[in-house]
This record gives sequence, C-alpha cells and structure tokens, in this order.
Amino acid sequence: MQKKLKELLKNSYSPYSNFKVSAIVVMKDGTEFRGVNVENASYGASICAERSAILSAISAGYKRYDFDKLYVMCDNTKIGMPCFACRAVINEMFDKSKEVIAMTPEGEIEKHTVEELCPLPFSDDDLK
Repeated sequence: MQKKLKELLKNSYSPYSNFKVSAIVVMKDGTEFRGVNVENASYGASICAERSAILSAISAGYKRYDFDKLYVMCDNTKIGMPCFACRAVINEMFDKSKEVIAMTPEGEIEKHTVEELCPLPFSDDDLK
C-alpha cells in the first residue's frame, strides 16, 4: 500500500499549501478507491484526500459500513492524521472497530481504530 500511496501523492493539487496528501479506502469486498487533496483559491472549496476517497466509494454505490480500512499518506516525514472534518465522515461511514492506517513515504506506520480517532463523535444518534 505504501508504494500506491506514494505514487498517488503526485496527483495532489496543492498549489497553496504545497502539502500533498493521498488516501486509499479499501472496501470489505477488497475494492479500492483513491483520493488526493484538491485545493482551491477559495480555501473552503478544497477537499481532503480522505473524504475524496470515501466519497468516490459512495458515488460508486457503496454504503455505510461497507468500508474496511483507510490508508493515508502525507508527503513529509511526519505521520499525518485525518482532520476533524474527515474524522466526522470516517465516523459516519466506518464501523468503530475499523482501522485508519497513516504512513510516511519512508514507511513509518501508525494505526488507530475509528473509535480511537473519534472518541466523542457527533453522530446520527445525536439527531434523534
């Protein structure tokens, strides 16, 4: 997965921050969806790699809880974790026991469950 993520970093459109991020979501059936961060001069119109990959899976017909794992890579030497907007989407779509695996291009890896990343989430239960 490291090689795929590293190659995918090249597709990032990040002319403002120069902070490239790639993500690959793996579905329970093994299908993979890729995403990169896409920035915009109107910063609020930008999208993170994690949400890009997750939304691609939804657009292809996958549903909530069809997700197995999410892999994320930033193009620097530090492990990068999903932002809070991405964590809200991850929490919505993934079972709490599923893993988010963050890695560097050099191979350093850090794994967390969705529950660890989102210990006090806002969810559909809050809307009832």
